[in-house]
Amino acid sequence: MPMKAVAWKSVPEDRLIQGIRRQIVTGEKVMLGRIRFPKGAKVLAHRHVSEQITHVLAGALAFVMEGKERVVVRAGETLTIPSNMEHSAEALEETDEIDAFGPIRTDWLHGSDAYMREPAPSR
Repeated sequence: MPMKAVAWKSVPEDRLIQGIRRQIVTGEKVMLGRIRFPKGAKVLAHRHVSEQITHVLAGALAFVMEGKERVVVRAGETLTIPSNMEHSAEALEETDEIDAFGPIRTDWLHGSDAYMREPAPSR
């Protein structure tokens, strides 16, 4: 895969639950997601095989790990989440953050990340 510089302003944005917006950049073996949360937005508990590193650029997120331990990550702080560890998150403030994943989250690429998406309208 050739080297390339990517400007976030050129990356398409997914609109997800509760006003959450997400952009994705992938390499060959690692993925970055830039996520913007409105205050109060929540990501339901989930787990994935990918190891996750979250860096908060602005704002604050409260994570709950394995349904027990609460960890608050503020601007300038980074959280590591091991593979397959259940976690949820809530934006304590309007938040802008970057997630790194290895291996790449194919559920994000294919739109099968149901915990982040509004249910489809029933017919």
